[in-house]
Amino acid sequence: MSTTLETPISSIESNRRRVGALKSLGVVSVGDALTYYPFRVTDPIPAHALHEAKIGEKMAFAAHVLETRVFPMARRGFRLIATVTDDDFAARRNTPKSLASLVFFSYRKSYVDWVQRKLHTGALLVVAGEPSVYDNRLQFTHPDLLTINPVQSQAESGEWNDGFGDPANPPLGNLKYDAQTVDEALKRVCRPRPVYHANSRISSEHIHESVLKYMDALRGSEYLAATTASNSSDNIAQEGEFDAPQVNREVQIKALSVAIPDIIPEDFREEYGLMHRAEAFMAIHDPVDRKNFDNALQTLRYEEALICQTALVKTRDASRKNKATACSATRLKDDFIASLPFALTSGQRQVIADISADMTRDYPMQRLLQGEVGSGKTVVAVAAMMQAVGSGGQAVLVAPTQVLAEQHYASISKMVAKLTDADDKTASEIRENTAPTQVSTIQQTGESAQKTINNNAVDKGVQPADLFEIAQISNVDNSNNDDLITLRSEQSHISNAQKKGIPSKGNDIFGTKDGEIPVFLLTGSMRLAERRRVLAAAASGMPCIVVATHAAFSKNFQAPNLTLAVIDEQHRFGVEQRESLNSKGTTAPHLLVMTATPIPRTAAMTWFGDLDISALTELPGGRRPIRTFVVPESNASLMSEMFALIRKRIDAGERAYVVCPRIDDDSENADDALAASAASDSKTAGSPVPAFDEAYDLGEDDDKRAQRPPLHSVAEIVERLQSLPQFEGIRFATLTGRDDDTTKSQVMADFEAGITPILVATTVIEVGVDVAKASCIVIFDADRYGLSQLHQLRGRVGRGGTDSGAFLISRAPADSDAARRLDVIQGTLDGAEIAQADLEFRGAGDVLGDAQSGGKTGLKLLRVVKDVKIIEQARAEATQLVAADPDLLGFVQLAGAVLDFTRGNEMFLTSN
Repeated sequence: MSTTLETPISSIESNRRRVGALKSLGVVSVGDALTYYPFRVTDPIPAHALHEAKIGEKMAFAAHVLETRVFPMARRGFRLIATVTDDDFAARRNTPKSLASLVFFSYRKSYVDWVQRKLHTGALLVVAGEPSVYDNRLQFTHPDLLTINPVQSQAESGEWNDGFGDPANPPLGNLKYDAQTVDEALKRVCRPRPVYHANSRISSEHIHESVLKYMDALRGSEYLAATTASNSSDNIAQEGEFDAPQVNREVQIKALSVAIPDIIPEDFREEYGLMHRAEAFMAIHDPVDRKNFDNALQTLRYEEALICQTALVKTRDASRKNKATACSATRLKDDFIASLPFALTSGQRQVIADISADMTRDYPMQRLLQGEVGSGKTVVAVAAMMQAVGSGGQAVLVAPTQVLAEQHYASISKMVAKLTDADDKTASEIRENTAPTQVSTIQQTGESAQKTINNNAVDKGVQPADLFEIAQISNVDNSNNDDLITLRSEQSHISNAQKKGIPSKGNDIFGTKDGEIPVFLLTGSMRLAERRRVLAAAASGMPCIVVATHAAFSKNFQAPNLTLAVIDEQHRFGVEQRESLNSKGTTAPHLLVMTATPIPRTAAMTWFGDLDISALTELPGGRRPIRTFVVPESNASLMSEMFALIRKRIDAGERAYVVCPRIDDDSENADDALAASAASDSKTAGSPVPAFDEAYDLGEDDDKRAQRPPLHSVAEIVERLQSLPQFEGIRFATLTGRDDDTTKSQVMADFEAGITPILVATTVIEVGVDVAKASCIVIFDADRYGLSQLHQLRGRVGRGGTDSGAFLISRAPADSDAARRLDVIQGTLDGAEIAQADLEFRGAGDVLGDAQSGGKTGLKLLRVVKDVKIIEQARAEATQLVAADPDLLGFVQLAGAVLDFTRGNEMFLTSN
């Protein structure tokens, strides 16, 4: 049976524990193994005896362990020191023998125990590292180690016969060795060596060994027959350099290319001097030198860029083949803009014009609107919804939380209410635009011969499904017109005037008034009768605006006349949820997705290449810049001064937020839904890494994470603040992801009213909370957040025109990456600059929300910041390819890769 990229590694790998360890890294098939790329490659390392060592220059040598000692450190953690000698290795090189110390530090006892088992007395090692001097002895701190089988080494070469490797007394019979001979180990450490992200179950060396094994399996029997029988180890040159044996790589590449066809079109590959895919896999997993490795990286980055850009181009083209309702009536939108008590910024006017033009087309608008916190995205969205309603359609705005949905509902209702008292021109125009066509079925009153259902019956248990199938109901009692609920289906005879325009008469059951633009709120926590009323209104097809939470994605919510869907904070929703809105109406709705997370141009081109992108860069008038301060928590006097300042602002009638990353001491994260989803699919799932740190991945390894102090919690900080004299007599409120929707609403109402002027919360307030009197925000453990999250949180204040401040409480060392992140957020209010820095610090996945939602981008090598030229070139090539061959029939391998990418990266293709 031949091996392919889809072959499970379990059919090749006989070591069941190795299979399980690789599975924990997401490696299940041979293809997974080949695309589990190393994150760096080591430089070629010369082999020297200890006597030939030069301080600061990396070297490799063979030695055996004389003794190992473990010491607890003063504050926390352990130090392991192993003393080794290179007596036999030095004798081979005709140099004096020497001693050296191998030193390891760790806060994790399990790691120290693991190293100690490897460095047992008598262990035979090959060590690679950078020497230093301590206490007049050579020292190697955290060197790379390969353990050698002393029995096998002695049997083959007769060396190391000093009693430590006595075959009759093996030191640890169950110990697995990294190499069988010294020369085999030196071969591995001296040549450029790829380094992989590993875990406690499998080392980088074993990952490398497995990948090479699977590549051999792909080459098949022809390769095995063609390879030379020369596998003997070379001798080490006296000058200290190790020359690895030359392998017939051309034979290897040729055999591998049979099983791994190329994806990049040949002319594109030749134009940019790229490798064949098989050669690139060889060069990245088994490089000859650093240049070979770098060329492979370049090739595979081009491949990723071409695949993703082709997928985005095809997705965009496909979306334009769908049918949407053209919204050509703009009178209601214009009247809405004229009714606003403030002037729009030039940026808002331009974006509204772009959206308006998109909505007049008969294919769905696909537009991303990004803007600073408080830049006025909601007004732009309402203007778009006015155009949809004015054209006789329905619009839905979906918010990620009930608090935000209720605030949108209140603000939109207030804005729309100003149109209610306007003259009747708008309503009459809409009625004229939607003149009835089924004249024979319209009564003289202008209303249809309706099929009705008694509202009392609805409240007493009629199922929503009954409302949606109302066309099938007959012989319903129509005696009490005051309690009638008028519903429609496509088969009912309701007038087109009601179908496409604002009703001239209100509906007591739906809660609408004469000439009013209906605005409804739909959440999962609503009372059953109220929710059914909103569902019935939407199902009737009447022109209206629905502000909803995730309830809009439920099957019970039907809007047959839905023409516009607005998604706020798009990264909080999955693609399947967004796609479910396409099935609500008879045609695909126009789509407007909004985000306050600033996205650099290169990231937007990569992540949202299938969307038209608009940006609001101006802040509305009256906004004052927010002053940001980094406060070391260890500075007691500065902390006290900060609390005193906040008390003064509270006494002046203002409000303050205090943000903590945890709910209480028993929780690992701030909001269970946020971090649990990230941790469940993450590489550290099941590890001691807190879920909060996984959700806000800052690009640090587990060792750095383990050294962090415990996170502050809401419960702890409330108790601490209540005990301070600065807050004597002040009432506190708490808000976390565990609170139910009713509690959240009440807490926010009390906070806004000043009953509880200080709100201690988790990051549940990160999105959409709008309290004009809030002027101060204190963020504990600010060094544990990404820059975009801090920028979002900072945007919760400064909305009332008063001077506002953000206080970032940090326990990060002054020279750490965390401190440098805080310097960035302190030094600028420019969201684009912050987003660019966040990408450089952390990478694009978490910045754009994939880590929070547990999604993966599928881009393993492409860097959206540094590889902008690659992305642009790939975009141009993809556009040409799809234009010339829409189905990619002439590029079968590329078409297959695009299909796999699309299926596995729904989070990537936001509007697919």
